[in-house]
Amino acid sequence: MENTTKSVNPHTAVESLSGKRILLSGGTTGIGRAIGELMSYYGANVFTFGRHQEPLDEALSAMRSAGGQADGIVADSARAEDIQRVVEQAETKLGGLDILINCAALGAESIAEMADDDWRYVIETNLVGYLALTKEALRLMDKQQKGHIVLIGSMSAQVRESGSSVYVATKSAIEGFAESLRKEVNPKGIKVSLIEPGAVGSDMQSTSPDEEREAQDKGEMLKAADIAVCVQYILTQPQRCDVVSVQIRPHLQLI
Repeated sequence: MENTTKSVNPHTAVESLSGKRILLSGGTTGIGRAIGELMSYYGANVFTFGRHQEPLDEALSAMRSAGGQADGIVADSARAEDIQRVVEQAETKLGGLDILINCAALGAESIAEMADDDWRYVIETNLVGYLALTKEALRLMDKQQKGHIVLIGSMSAQVRESGSSVYVATKSAIEGFAESLRKEVNPKGIKVSLIEPGAVGSDMQSTSPDEEREAQDKGEMLKAADIAVCVQYILTQPQRCDVVSVQIRPHLQLI
């Protein structure tokens, strides 16, 4: 005789993103925008920023259309005064902070190929901006003894490919920062997770949209939305679980 009794759902209980207060850097384009849209879809309240008004407006509209509350300002993570302004406005708009997602970053070439002002600006954006935002987020999270910091790094920290030594330097530093930071803040109830994507179709790539779609169809490139799904997975794990680091690459990317 067929057993018609419904079994208990064996899936472990997960955290909800509904109502979570998220500060997202670099949420106006690429991976950051995809993350913002998915977090909004799950009901999070997102505050983000980018360097240009038009992409900011477009991203906020997309996040709101996805179903969440979204606000943001034009700001540059390489500028200390902008970091302060972002955090002050985020705290006011969100009423606190549950999650920081550090995503703002620039591509870069070999140190020998870049002007001094250019490579210094990349370091201020990709590394100093991450540290500055993290410090401010910890100030808010310390009050509640709970929070989650997600750092979007890169598999360049592992591959260390030729021709991008400045970019590799910043992403290698983020990898070390994430590991040490986790040990510092875990006792306070604050989680730290590092995501290191491989090749992802975004504005950082020199490829055209058609070339990216072809590479994605072949399994040689990820979509920005793939990284957003990874973020969603990490943030919804039970409080007892820490996803410390994830490497996510295209199926056929040679590493």
